[in-house]
Amino acid sequence: MGPVTVVVALDAGNSKTDAIALRADGSVLATARGGGFRPVQDGVEVAMAALVDVIRRVLEAAGPGAGVAGAGVGVAGPGAGVAGPVAGGEGPAVALVAAYLANADFPVEVERYRGWLERLALGRRTVVGNDTVALLRSGTAGRSGVAVICGAGINCLGVGTDGTVFRFPALGKLSGDWGGGAGLAQEAMFVAARAEDGRGPATALAPAIAAHFGVGSAAAVAEELHFERIEPSRLHELAPLLFEAATAGDEVARTIVARQAEEIALMAGVALRRLNLTDQPVEVVLGGGVLAAGHEVLLDDVRARILAVAPRATLRIPAVSPLVGAALLALEELGAPPAAGERVRATYAQWSSPLVRT
Repeated sequence: MGPVTVVVALDAGNSKTDAIALRADGSVLATARGGGFRPVQDGVEVAMAALVDVIRRVLEAAGPGAGVAGAGVGVAGPGAGVAGPVAGGEGPAVALVAAYLANADFPVEVERYRGWLERLALGRRTVVGNDTVALLRSGTAGRSGVAVICGAGINCLGVGTDGTVFRFPALGKLSGDWGGGAGLAQEAMFVAARAEDGRGPATALAPAIAAHFGVGSAAAVAEELHFERIEPSRLHELAPLLFEAATAGDEVARTIVARQAEEIALMAGVALRRLNLTDQPVEVVLGGGVLAAGHEVLLDDVRARILAVAPRATLRIPAVSPLVGAALLALEELGAPPAAGERVRATYAQWSSPLVRT
């Protein structure tokens, strides 16, 4: 008997990559997690090697039930070739690899990453898109709507009822973006330093940041970060402190959080207007670590701002990973029946929690 048809879907963000292996009927075989997809910081070869590793591990975890006979996917030197086929002698059992990637921000990047994966011959077909597409699908009943990711960075994508896609380049300040977890952490450090030396107003963030890192002042934290006695990668730990201070009523912290709410709503609002969705029932999906954390001081503001633009909108924070959205998109790309997607949904918890239901 030939190998069972398997679909592999990936949701790859800056901080982690999640993969899922499914049968074409929507039965979940296995999941796996790897490091973030950062082709700009790490180089394309390293980033693609990390994707290959996650695919290999999810197929190994799927086991014989997936029809994968010794999944020998491996990176072989600078060309990032495969050391062996994905399946046994009858050819690849993997019918489709669908990868939804952070940092796939321009069509040329999407094509570049798709080309790399196709050359690796991981499956019979390969689809690549931005990770906002997976987030949108994870929180909507269909494919239209608007999704905003506020995680390490910030990004937004909208799909109109006619399939028209609108999105932002998402290159940080180069493309006019502000915020995300990394940006918020830098802002927290900025206002804390200025509060201590007198250039800015007092804020509870200064002592909170010092206490978090176990030193005497925010200035000392800056010095420790500069000399890398504190790992610079730990700077992101300041974002939760910012929300704690804002929730407790610190005005400086609240100003920063309000700016983030404004930026999230601005992105969503532009997408809604460009796609002529402002006067229609529309789902707005919010994801990424900053939004998924559920800080009411942020979400209440975001909700009010977006509803001012699109009064009939329903805002959602998916209760499931965008990986579920990636899986649904992969099954739909394969032409699987709706029951396959319903089976994936049923495997996981309540699929979406509305912030507003109109």
